[in-house]
Amino acid sequence: MRFQSVILALGVILGAQPALACGPDTDCQLGDRHYRIAMPEGQAGAPVGAVVFAHGYRGSAAAVMQNQNLRQVVSDMGLALIALKSADDDWVIPYAPRHMDSDGSVEFRYVEAVIEDAARRFPIDPKRLMAAGFSAGGMMVWNLACTMPERFAGFAAIAGTFWMKPPETCATPAASLVHIHGTTDPTVPLAGRPILETRQGDVADSLDMYQALGGFSPSGEMEFEDLECQNRRNATGDVLDFCLHPGGHTFRSSYLRFAWDRLLAAGQL
Repeated sequence: MRFQSVILALGVILGAQPALACGPDTDCQLGDRHYRIAMPEGQAGAPVGAVVFAHGYRGSAAAVMQNQNLRQVVSDMGLALIALKSADDDWVIPYAPRHMDSDGSVEFRYVEAVIEDAARRFPIDPKRLMAAGFSAGGMMVWNLACTMPERFAGFAAIAGTFWMKPPETCATPAASLVHIHGTTDPTVPLAGRPILETRQGDVADSLDMYQALGGFSPSGEMEFEDLECQNRRNATGDVLDFCLHPGGHTFRSSYLRFAWDRLLAAGQL
């Protein structure tokens, strides 16, 4: 009897442990894919917005969650951090190395599924989402902006744009997008560079395409930390910001706060 009581107690204790939980330290399984999520500290149950973050080449959702500064910044904003995981070492998007013929649909369906799954499991407000990513993740973000602009309140692409060239067409209406890049970035130069059978795209070409798509016009300049930004706005209030810093292939968590604040100021959140 005593032995059974001990086993029962152990069962209660183990059952209370988050070994099979879905969160920042454990994968949220989604078929053969997964993601991770960190809710903001002190979150009391009311729905919160989220930064949906795409990692760089050979990155992972787990590695994103290991960035404690990133997690703290997003938490301090009162937002959840949702870390995606690519289908391969890199995002399976058009013209990416070893995925030249991909239309990106495998990743786009995955992102849609992540949003729906996260909103089902957690108090996430699906109308207050910002897609963000660094390097290859920034390339993913540009593709998301082009393919599913209405799924997000806006986009923050850091040091990454379309592979090869902008697509001939994008879904409309155009969304708000903040692009951040280092002037001396050797990994993803502003003008791109050849890689295997493809090449990185030219940031200027992507911005020109999106400016025409959304009818954006210059609306001034601004500075934030080491960023110098050229701002554009369109008739519906969306923003298209191009921000440069005098550095290389670098990422700051504060850039996400800046991009979120730009969306707030534009009335997109």
